[in-house]
Amino acid sequence: METTAEEQLIGPLLLARGTIDRSSALRTDERWLERAWSDPATRVLVIDNGHTLVRRVGEEVEAVLFTTADAPPGQRYLLGVEAGVAYFAVAAPLPDTPKGDVNGRVTVPMSLRDTPEGEPVAAGLRQVGGLLGDRDAGLLVYAVALEAWHTTHEYCPRCGSRTDVVAGGHVRICPRDQSQHFPRVDPAVIMLVRDENDRCLLARGPQWPEGRLSILAGFVEPGESLEYAVVREVAEEVGVTAVNPRYLGSQPWPFPRSLMLGFFAEATTTTLTPDSEEIAEARWYTREELAAALESGDLRLPPPVSIARRLIETWYGGELTGDW
Repeated sequence: METTAEEQLIGPLLLARGTIDRSSALRTDERWLERAWSDPATRVLVIDNGHTLVRRVGEEVEAVLFTTADAPPGQRYLLGVEAGVAYFAVAAPLPDTPKGDVNGRVTVPMSLRDTPEGEPVAAGLRQVGGLLGDRDAGLLVYAVALEAWHTTHEYCPRCGSRTDVVAGGHVRICPRDQSQHFPRVDPAVIMLVRDENDRCLLARGPQWPEGRLSILAGFVEPGESLEYAVVREVAEEVGVTAVNPRYLGSQPWPFPRSLMLGFFAEATTTTLTPDSEEIAEARWYTREELAAALESGDLRLPPPVSIARRLIETWYGGELTGDW
């Protein structure tokens, strides 16, 4: 198996995009925050349980951004500044949410061709993160991550008091003991393992339907390096010895707060012994076998919005079809 230092991911990491300056120095400037909120040019992305409003404009998909006067009341998060325009997120019920399921959600076609141009549609990051432009994708990933953190960290872990939101939504302070709490990010390694014949290892968890396969992944444990986490997770999940982990890229995965760090690794053993609690099935694929399984519909891969798909396509040497 040949690996080269020049090997790079095929295609962009769609949730790692963004164009705005996060403007961290402005988060504690209360006067600036109030002026920015009063500015008619300021734009607001409304976030509700990981969803926002999007619309089709021609062949493009964009987030629906509101003025501060039109935005609903809710908790505010400063997202940053671009070209003199401030961007905030507000956690609140979505205005004019189209009718959908019991939670007010609708299924968004990946092409949005069935949606009238300009009509707002409620959508989640998994559905439209890869369809939005760089600025809007970055805004939505950021807003989803902050909303998820605030939702689960309302109370002080030391004394149980309700915390106050400060610093433009980036810090929570306990009014009782003055402890400060910051948004969490949980690092997770995700790795494409190859054997000496350059076969790719794919697997699925017990919660996934048959035919839905991906590469291995797992959280980094306390006091552990990324490289050691790759080796440990592969051994624990399928009983394979992996060596030479090589980092290829990362992207946020705010479901609710992961950062996915992508690796290639080499297998020195190939006998698969799946951990039944985490892995329902695992097998090695040649490129020809993978292409045939995708063509027949027997196998489906993670969508292009995931780093898993980029790692698989990088090993394969080109784009693939057959999304989940």
